[in-house]
Amino acid sequence: MSKIPYGPTYDEMLHPEHQDPELRKKAEKALSENELDPINLFNIGWKNGGNGEVRKIVLPKALTGVDANIVVMLGKYFPSGSHKVGPAYATLMEGCVDGEIIPGKHTILGPSTGNFGIGVSYITNLMKYDAIVIMPDNMSKERYQRISRYGAKLDLTPGSESDVILTLERTYELKKDPKNHALAQFELLPNYRFHRFVTGNSAIEAVKGIGNGRIACFTSAPGSAGTLAAGDEMKKAFPECKIVALEPHECSTLTNGGRGQHRIEGIGDKMCTLIHNVLTTDFICQIHDDDCVRGLEVIHEGTETLVKNGVDRKLAESMKDLFGVSGICNILGAIKMAKYLKLGPQDNVVTIATDSFDRYDSVIQNLKERELEVTDHVLDRWFEDVFMEADTNKILDTRGKEAKEKLFEQKERDWLPFGYSKAYLDSMKKPEFWEEEYAKIKDYDRKIKEMRGKEI
Repeated sequence: MSKIPYGPTYDEMLHPEHQDPELRKKAEKALSENELDPINLFNIGWKNGGNGEVRKIVLPKALTGVDANIVVMLGKYFPSGSHKVGPAYATLMEGCVDGEIIPGKHTILGPSTGNFGIGVSYITNLMKYDAIVIMPDNMSKERYQRISRYGAKLDLTPGSESDVILTLERTYELKKDPKNHALAQFELLPNYRFHRFVTGNSAIEAVKGIGNGRIACFTSAPGSAGTLAAGDEMKKAFPECKIVALEPHECSTLTNGGRGQHRIEGIGDKMCTLIHNVLTTDFICQIHDDDCVRGLEVIHEGTETLVKNGVDRKLAESMKDLFGVSGICNILGAIKMAKYLKLGPQDNVVTIATDSFDRYDSVIQNLKERELEVTDHVLDRWFEDVFMEADTNKILDTRGKEAKEKLFEQKERDWLPFGYSKAYLDSMKKPEFWEEEYAKIKDYDRKIKEMRGKEI
């Protein structure tokens, strides 16, 4: 017999204060002292265990150039260094309590372009499963190194960020072996549930005491589109909140079916993912990939540039390692939408930094190899070009019926070939589908409490 792995409920991930106090103390200690202690499962969440506040930064307006408050939730403080560990855990735990994934019997598959694969490798290490991470062979080397360090095997498919369809095809091939079970982030609803409940409600708490305490806009670049689900909860709390999907200008699939290559790892995967609730996506905004890489270099290396332009030195230094490339993409999207929506000093825009600089050094090295030189003068120019001159071009309003139908048609083109029926895809056109899926959280929390640690 095997035991259901020990881990938190959705409620305990949103509210660490609801965990047993002694367990909470042990988990906080393990986070800094022993990354691979299984009790770190109870550190999955956006809040600081000490004071219970959401880990975030309100960007200085000298950096953003807009009146609105841009609030960035920080994923680097999750175990494994990215919030993607949350949906990886939720998907594995739901499979455990549903009796579909058996410890000691199944090998876990993790299709990914990086951070989800790292999360799968980390979670399966803690929960004692074998794992295979399937991902493109042209991602940053830091991703491969961390996945291997956590113990998962790598199965690499040709291409880069925009070739994730090949990883899905490879995953479906491996799934033919009954011992393999996929944590399919692009299509399984635990990803949606985690972000809508844990990320969405954390964002609502994050803006308390900032501006008017409401969320006017939420920006996030879809990789799996799981993070976008947080917007559904924000919109429920603040009906005026606009949800904005960001995508690379070089791979504008949601905007016009474009499918080019780009450099923003973790997003723009040439598809409308199955779990993307397009009903609540109000706008699609394109971001140039090199703006994100250059913007990351400005924040990481351009402290003097930031100070020269009015950013407090201590704050500028504290930001050096907070963001990765997709985080800069999300920030640029927030700046563009603050301008587009003409938001004022009482308005809040929320976005996400999925990970941090620690997995992008090779990306920055590639930037320096592509540029003739990266001097202080160049960083000054990039600061102006990337942040101050962020424009409101390439923003598509998707609130109308015709725009929604185009997104549904894209989803059909992407997912009918993988065996999903048109009837199932059509059911996603109704708000009731998403509400019924979200409501399952209460039942899963009950199951997790009843079954964790028990033999199956």
